[in-house]
Amino acid sequence: MEEEDDVTRVDAPLPKRSVAPFSSPELATPSGLGDGDALVPPPEPSVPTVAEHAPDDATTLGGDTRREHARPSAPRPTPSRRPPGSADSGASSRSIAGSEAKPSILTTGDAIQHQDIDRARSFLRIAVVVCVLVAAPVWWLGGDAWAQRIFFGAMIVCALASAYVAWRLRDARAYTPRRILGIGLVLVAGAFTGIVYTGVFSAAAGVIPFGLFFFGLSRWSPGTLSVYLTCAVGYALVAGLIAFGAFPDPGIMSSEQLRLGNKLAIIGLAEVFFFATFSVSRRSYRAAAWALEQHEHAVRDLAAREALLKEARLDLEGALRARGLGRFTDEVVGSYRLGTILGRGGMGEVYDAVHCDTEEQAAVKLLHAEVLRDPDGIRRFLRECQAASKLDVPNVVRVIATSEPSAPIPFIAMERLHGDDLADHLRAVGRMELEDVVTLVHQVGAGLDAARAAGIVHRDIKPRNLFRAEQGNGPPLWKILDFGVSKLVSEATLTKKDMVGTPSYMAPEQASGGAVSHRTDLFALGVIAYRALTGRPAFSGDLVPQILYQVVHVMPPRPSLVVRLPSDVDRVLALALAKDPKDRFDSGAEMAQALEAAARRRLAPELRARADELLGRAPWSKT
Repeated sequence: MEEEDDVTRVDAPLPKRSVAPFSSPELATPSGLGDGDALVPPPEPSVPTVAEHAPDDATTLGGDTRREHARPSAPRPTPSRRPPGSADSGASSRSIAGSEAKPSILTTGDAIQHQDIDRARSFLRIAVVVCVLVAAPVWWLGGDAWAQRIFFGAMIVCALASAYVAWRLRDARAYTPRRILGIGLVLVAGAFTGIVYTGVFSAAAGVIPFGLFFFGLSRWSPGTLSVYLTCAVGYALVAGLIAFGAFPDPGIMSSEQLRLGNKLAIIGLAEVFFFATFSVSRRSYRAAAWALEQHEHAVRDLAAREALLKEARLDLEGALRARGLGRFTDEVVGSYRLGTILGRGGMGEVYDAVHCDTEEQAAVKLLHAEVLRDPDGIRRFLRECQAASKLDVPNVVRVIATSEPSAPIPFIAMERLHGDDLADHLRAVGRMELEDVVTLVHQVGAGLDAARAAGIVHRDIKPRNLFRAEQGNGPPLWKILDFGVSKLVSEATLTKKDMVGTPSYMAPEQASGGAVSHRTDLFALGVIAYRALTGRPAFSGDLVPQILYQVVHVMPPRPSLVVRLPSDVDRVLALALAKDPKDRFDSGAEMAQALEAAARRRLAPELRARADELLGRAPWSKT
């Protein structure tokens, strides 16, 4: 699926009429949304603004979003559009938190625990009633006096204990498996006093399967096994001692008239019923747990598909407009003759081109006519020329030539790449294998480390700006594109009120208007790794404020809940997606090495401890 980041990128303040203001102080900074001018001045009257949710991969914050070297794709049907102004939801950060931050589904474990709690409450209430009803007529039944007193006292204790635990379980937080095991053993002991008083070979032993079935449906296997063994071994021991005459039978229904063989047969039948009840209850639990797990997977798959459909809807129209002839097709700019458009963005267009003398292929980027009248737009374009020309590494697109600053039509000529960008690649494959993502992180991380060494923060790392370049007979090579919104660390921010980047791939400090650093780009790389591994975006929503709220406040679902991954990969992604930059990796190489080790289940103990501590403070969400 295509990435919705291509639409919701912002490089100018949002109008107050378009996006509801944030009440959250983290997002109410001067560089945040809702402060002044239009979000992105449309380059053409037909291009809607972000506030209208135009699915245009060109109107992202801070510059061009383009498939600048991708091969043309076949046109696809245009999806239905939202009415203009549908982004004016008026939602505050509280409403966004309510719709985005709170989990809407339970995990299998949560559902089973809720079931255990409800079943325990019902069972204990029934146990109170049964104990009272059984104890009431004891003094009129006669029988052995000591057995009668012990049984009566045991029923009173069981009734009080059951009532107390049932009262405590009004608060679900009071539920613990050990507490239920404790009351279970108390009830088992009480049941044995009743069996001895009534007669170990009477129908009184039928109360045991009732309790076994309840405990057999519990999630805690050691507890259920403990109750079963206590009942089975306890009954066999007591009944066996009475059967062999170790002490007289004190029961009302005495077994003195039964032969030893009959007694042993009754014991054997009782044990068979105990085991059968326990086995059926455990199988019932496993079947219910399996059904809940399948339901959870289905719900998560639907949630992932919904998020991917949002991405596709937001990207489709931009993809359809991105190809074709442009105003400068067949013109000569500098030393290059321009061909068809490879990509069109909010700031400019990228043309397929060839050098007039050498016929060397190139991709030439030009500014829109509207941007040529904007000094800030020109300065941003010249910054891209300056930033990209500083980097001569395999994992960053190579700059061949740039225009003079005074040129009437500024341009930048880059190496012509063949292949596809990561957004198109993910749309084709859905998600990537772990070893392929490790390669991606290694290569992109190397490019980001080179940018850091040059004092550059890219600020818009996203799938559309990562290109999978074909290398002849060799394996494809990942390259970073588009330094149009990059920031030189030695410079001040281009405009003080601009929010620059793509919301779905922004770091929290970027989304809240804070200072950016190389760890900002590493956060975006972590979001890309999450997206590539799980097949779903880490942060998504219908509105820009919803996305930004998640970026700043909410962790995505645990990756291994979405797809099967080693738990160490969860830990690496947790560090990569840490809200505080200090908690993240310090370099692309460090992140790549950690992910490679996690893929082999050999993550360093200090990184495991660091990730576990971080997840204790900011756990994965449940949806």
